[in-house]
Amino acid sequence: MPDQTGNPPDGHVLCVQDLKLGYGDRTILENVNFCVGTGDIVTVLGGSGCGKSTLLKAMIGLLAPMEGSVFLRGEKISGRDTQESLIRARQKIGVLFQSGAMIGSLTVAENIALPIREFSNAPKQIVNDIIRLKLEMVRLGGYGDYLPAELSGGMRKRVGLARAMALDPEILFCDEPSAGLDPVTSADLDQLLLELNESLGITMVVITHELPSIRAISDWSIMLDREARGIIAMGPPEELEKSEDPRVSGFFRRQAP
Repeated sequence: MPDQTGNPPDGHVLCVQDLKLGYGDRTILENVNFCVGTGDIVTVLGGSGCGKSTLLKAMIGLLAPMEGSVFLRGEKISGRDTQESLIRARQKIGVLFQSGAMIGSLTVAENIALPIREFSNAPKQIVNDIIRLKLEMVRLGGYGDYLPAELSGGMRKRVGLARAMALDPEILFCDEPSAGLDPVTSADLDQLLLELNESLGITMVVITHELPSIRAISDWSIMLDREARGIIAMGPPEELEKSEDPRVSGFFRRQAP
């Protein structure tokens, strides 16, 4: 957690301090505090409407907090006079959006090239080499000329992952990566995330409500609650499952749809 000086402690990729989030006059989350260590895989849990996506938007700089701050490697990226630091931060952040967010008229390779061309002046051959390596990394070597519509849902998620990893980010944010996938494809994506974490040491924050994924990939979890408008539990999933708080234990006891 941030120390008494108001600055986040050293050794963390991401710190959220006294965050209050909402839209207009409506508060969604308040008093949100946590830090994510290097190489951690942290899952953000909770039922529908609890603020998971709102928190994600704040962490990647798409939503300005009502109060509080977000720090990336100790540098404040939210609030007033932080535009330059936010621009720098976006080169250290990768985001896998729930829908994959592919541009349908562009090929797989052209979609992956977008962040590379935005943030670098790399020559065409270097860009092509990066694209090839990222596709091989997500087990899609040879698919660069395909259009998104020609791929399965799981393959589109992996293309989105390749694009999110294009700039070798320090931290990867995943918004419901298993949404819309069958159990086998979902488990395969979980395994891929684990392999990237282990081989590259990349830190991950994963928004999810899928119990198999939570149990498979989490080092620890943050649980949000709609009525509480904030965090009601933090810790490894196996500990949260034993919680005496019925809101927490009930989340883990529910039947998968």
